[in-house]
Amino acid sequence: MRILFSSLGSHGHMYPLLPLATAAREQGHEVLYAVDQEFLGLARKLGFTAVEAGMSIWQAFKQANSKHGTAEFERTMLRQTAVDAFGSLLPRKYAQDLAPVLEREKPDLVVFEIINPGAGIAAMQAGIPVVCHGFGRMDETLVPEAMRERLREYLNELGIALPDGHHYGLGSPYLDVFPPSLQDLGFLSDVQRIPLRPIPFAEPGELPDWVSEHRRPLVYLTFGTAFAGIELIRTAIAGLSHLDAEVLVATGPLVEASMVEDVPANVHVLPWVPQADLLAHADLAVHHGGAGTTVAAMAHGVPQLVLPQGADQFRNAEIVENARLGAQLTGEQFTPDATYELARKLLQDNDVRVAVAKIAAEIAEMPHPDEVVPKLVELAG
Repeated sequence: MRILFSSLGSHGHMYPLLPLATAAREQGHEVLYAVDQEFLGLARKLGFTAVEAGMSIWQAFKQANSKHGTAEFERTMLRQTAVDAFGSLLPRKYAQDLAPVLEREKPDLVVFEIINPGAGIAAMQAGIPVVCHGFGRMDETLVPEAMRERLREYLNELGIALPDGHHYGLGSPYLDVFPPSLQDLGFLSDVQRIPLRPIPFAEPGELPDWVSEHRRPLVYLTFGTAFAGIELIRTAIAGLSHLDAEVLVATGPLVEASMVEDVPANVHVLPWVPQADLLAHADLAVHHGGAGTTVAAMAHGVPQLVLPQGADQFRNAEIVENARLGAQLTGEQFTPDATYELARKLLQDNDVRVAVAKIAAEIAEMPHPDEVVPKLVELAG
């Protein structure tokens, strides 16, 4: 069978799909992966047929800003920019680019991630079965109403009618990687829900030798790949460095590791680490609240201190706190002292330990990608 997977071009949007795509390839299916130019190399490295489609999120943001008379991305316009980019520009571009690809390659099934409905729309227009791949809690708060309205406008232009509230998933079967006890199952009652165990993905890499041998607690700090900033990292380090723990910092692509200077001996700063491997050794994850990192920490049974900065990170922080899987600090609450106090408490909180172990066990019982691939074959008809 030939399956086309497609996501937006970012680590947070692409990584959740890769375990299932890899499982499909290993079971002998031909896998095509459609994504923007920046992530084609990763698709090829994993053995997929790479298909260029769409545009980068930042390109979409710049185009959205230009509609309002600004040539470059402006953070002050972030909300309106995101509405235009994710609600209209990206879906239209992916649908436009994939139409001739689908005609040429004739895949039997298209799997698209929840924030990339353009790929699903192209498949629906071509009469190809589609499946939506999620990456977090699915409810009415996932996508702002203004963003849904932009997508509805496009769907109306195409004459596509969908179940109310499921415009981004296109009403298609839904691959659900979120633990059922935390999912809004009522919201998903109108679609075919297919549970899928989230397998944290990381590009291959080496961890420092001391990580597997550490004697003190290991605290992992990251602000991810889209919202990191040097002052955010410095503030967190100023608090975490006072713990009786080893602190490993991954600065990510937006911050040069060399900019983080004069840190105490228990703070180890690297530009990147294979996060999925590191979390197996971590005692606490301090992070931005991206869906991938949040779910990966759940899967590994790691307590979380979430420092949300934008997008879906605030809702993920609330989920973590409400489920007693950790805590959050937002806005002016995020200070070195508060970071230290909460991190210290989380390292010692037995109730949190029990909660994270329970959620990790629940995730481990979800169907592995190897078990779900045959369901894709069934859905392709």
